[in-house]
Amino acid sequence: MTENSSITPAVRGDKEAGITLLEILVVLLIVALLAALVAPNVIRYLGQSRSQVAEAQMASIATALELYYIDMGRYPGEEDGLIVLVEAPENDPVWQGPYFREASGLTDPWGRPYLYELGETGDQFTIRTLGSDGEEGGEGDNADLSRS
Repeated sequence: MTENSSITPAVRGDKEAGITLLEILVVLLIVALLAALVAPNVIRYLGQSRSQVAEAQMASIATALELYYIDMGRYPGEEDGLIVLVEAPENDPVWQGPYFREASGLTDPWGRPYLYELGETGDQFTIRTLGSDGEEGGEGDNADLSRS
């Protein structure tokens, strides 16, 4: 064999060596634009889903309150609060609960306990949450939610 007859591997040119800084910047710009367009929608959907979770939790609490009423003949007093759905009140032999599985379900999706109010006559109740801002009133994600 001669030296000229050996097969030499193909050598890549400098233009094919890899990606350029300009190409990386273009990709980063595209990713940033997509994030700027998508992020507000994701945040909006997150807020809506928390409100929907709060509605579902309040419906479950209302059902538990109805079961409590059937056993006890009354709704819990405001001084007892919603915790009596999970833990028996002291010296109450009629209590047949728990009426609600876990005390953590008595906390709204924003980490605050649901507000419980008993009507003047004791035959109706209201469960409320103040929304994401934790203040009275508001719109959108900050809106107060309630169930009677």
